[in-house]
Amino acid sequence: MRVTAVELIPYALPFTRSYATARGTLERREMLLVRLRTDQDLIGLGEAVPLSLRGGADIDAVARALQRASRRFRRADLSDFGGPEPLRAAIDTFIHVAAGRRLPGPAKAALEMAILDLAGKASGTPVWSLLGAASATPVRCNATLTTGEPGEVAADARRWAELGFDAFKLKLGAGDDVAQVRAVREALGQRARIRIDANGAWSVGEALGVLRLIEPLDIELAEQPVTTRHEMAELTGATSIPIAADEIVASGKDARRAADARACDLATVKLAKVGGIGEANGIAGHLPIYLSSALDGPLGIAAAAHAAQALTFAGPAAGLAHGLATQLLFAETIAARECALDGDALVLPGGPGLGVELDEDALTAHRI
Repeated sequence: MRVTAVELIPYALPFTRSYATARGTLERREMLLVRLRTDQDLIGLGEAVPLSLRGGADIDAVARALQRASRRFRRADLSDFGGPEPLRAAIDTFIHVAAGRRLPGPAKAALEMAILDLAGKASGTPVWSLLGAASATPVRCNATLTTGEPGEVAADARRWAELGFDAFKLKLGAGDDVAQVRAVREALGQRARIRIDANGAWSVGEALGVLRLIEPLDIELAEQPVTTRHEMAELTGATSIPIAADEIVASGKDARRAADARACDLATVKLAKVGGIGEANGIAGHLPIYLSSALDGPLGIAAAAHAAQALTFAGPAAGLAHGLATQLLFAETIAARECALDGDALVLPGGPGLGVELDEDALTAHRI
């Protein structure tokens, strides 16, 4: 089996409401679909979500990186995808395509995703099984609340709670942070799990001030309160709230440095940020992890949900809800079949590969 064409299709999905954080506001999410066509009529699908709000490569830079890397598919023989060791064959192909290239994380994740999807389809195996999981179970997820006026954030929290969510992430750093947390706690009661994420917006002094004021409100964890590893290390021993790294951990090397510096108690992993499932597993070798969405589309969410079946979530990350319910933030989709939410449980689609099927008319409508 050989790849006959690599298609890169830019598209954008609108949010139901403006997505506001300390790093800015988005009205829509731009993404890049990767489609591998083969001479056996099998198709591998992947997706890149640029992280330009975080200072990463924009969609044009990610597209250029994917165009360069995809040339290596011309020499790749994928016959072993249907053999006895499809995961090994997929890993070998990913190394062949990506090795020696300084690809942005979203580009690496998209290539890995498409290759695993294709290997799963060729072998008749879902990706979770390729990754070594014995079975697939629904993935418990948290709600994601964007920053805003305290009353509005509390009302949003109640809407998510009515859908069946009991874990809530508040985006802080761009408003009255303490008032937002208090409003949500008062609206939801003591049983709700509340975590906060400032996207590195605070100074150490600001972070300490906010964390001390919200400690009595029973906060599950604080994601990336400050910017650097050294600043994170100052906070970790100064609060009872567990500190989770995000932006400072994008690789296994970053995770080892953060662990050595005691800069965090755990880390959240976004496949687009770190460059895929393999990199996520490397990070888990140094720090406890849980998964989050980078405002992914249907393919990125499916890849993370498959990964959740095989990755280890230990220590302070054990039992945490994952931030993978962000499809509810979008007004539309390009998928005819994708992961479904049953309350706060993300249910994988059936079938081989990632299990995602495209709605071609919707994709055409959302192309950019």
